[in-house]
Amino acid sequence: MKKPFIKLLLASLLSAGGMIATSDSAQAQSATFNTVRAGIKGGFNASTLDLQNVNNRKEAYGFHAGVFAQIPAGDFLAIQPELLYTAKGASADYNLAFFQGRNTFRLNYLELPILATFKVGPSVELQAGPYGAYLLSARMNSEGTFGSGSQRLNTADFNKFDVGLAGGVNIYFGKAFLGLRYGQGLNKITNTDGARLFLGDARNAVGMVSLGVSLR
Repeated sequence: MKKPFIKLLLASLLSAGGMIATSDSAQAQSATFNTVRAGIKGGFNASTLDLQNVNNRKEAYGFHAGVFAQIPAGDFLAIQPELLYTAKGASADYNLAFFQGRNTFRLNYLELPILATFKVGPSVELQAGPYGAYLLSARMNSEGTFGSGSQRLNTADFNKFDVGLAGGVNIYFGKAFLGLRYGQGLNKITNTDGARLFLGDARNAVGMVSLGVSLR
């Protein structure tokens, strides 16, 4: 299935990383991590689930918001823990006998990424590392043969904890920054046979565009 926004984000990350590393290499010696800093960030999510045997799967759109800290671990390396509220999920068509329509699954998490952050120039950082997430709530929005509606899902049908890998790039403009990131879940999100009937062995995948500011 196609994931146009996420594929575009991955391509942008690869292109930005290559161009940035080349253009800033001459200035890298003057750009170092020299102090602990903290800040706030938030932005746009485009997420999907690794669904099988589903027609016309599309991304679900949401947001993320939270705080971060950056702890120097060398001249060009820092560790960046974050605490984020983040919305994930996917949208897909269904066609069962006389019933047709679209379901959008939304899974809301409290997420803790811990990212190795590499400075490759005076204003650019590359990041990669693991994350852990705790499921706060789940909801399904439906549009179909008999109308539309929204219902809260039982979180017991889903794994409470998710883990995955994330990578991206931050570009600073003074204390403000623009960030691009892709995260891939490693755990199956379903926990019961009923949930697996609809979602199979789905895993989270999300592209994120962030705006943030360093407060110190």
